[in-house]
Amino acid sequence: MLTFAPIRRSTDAGVTLIEMMVVLVMISVVAALIVPNVIGRPDEARATVASTDMRSIAGALQLYRLDNGAYPTTAQGLSALAERTATPPLPRTWPQDGYLTAVPLDPWGTPYVYEARGGTFNLLSRGADGVIGGEGINADIPLRARSASAG
Repeated sequence: MLTFAPIRRSTDAGVTLIEMMVVLVMISVVAALIVPNVIGRPDEARATVASTDMRSIAGALQLYRLDNGAYPTTAQGLSALAERTATPPLPRTWPQDGYLTAVPLDPWGTPYVYEARGGTFNLLSRGADGVIGGEGINADIPLRARSASAG
C-alpha cells in the first residue's frame, strides 16, 4: 500500500517584505528614467505612424496601377483601394479582397489627402490640426509624388 507524506516547505521559501520593496524601488527608478522619454514624444510617434500608413497606401496604389494601368483618380479617391469603384474609369481587374481592407485615417482621425495627376500622385496627412499647412505638430506630413515610371 502506498502512503503519501505531506510536502514540507522550507521556512525561507517566500519573499521577504524588504526584498519586495527593493524590487519595487528598482522598477520605479527604471520607470522614472524611461517613461518621460516615451510620454514626451507622442507627436513624433503619430508622425511615424502616418508615414508608415502612407507607405502602405502607396504600395496599394502601386498594385492598383500595375493591375489597371493608372492610379485611381482624385474623384475615386483612396476608397477605390478598399472597395470596387463605380466612378469611371472602372478598374479592369479587381482582387477579391481589394487592395486595402479599409482606408485608414491618419493618427489624428482625419482622412489622408490623395490627389492623382497623370502618372503621379500626392498623399499627405494634414497633421494634428487637420488643416492644410501648419508648423510643429500641426505641420503636414507628405509622401512625395510618385511617378508611374518609377515603378
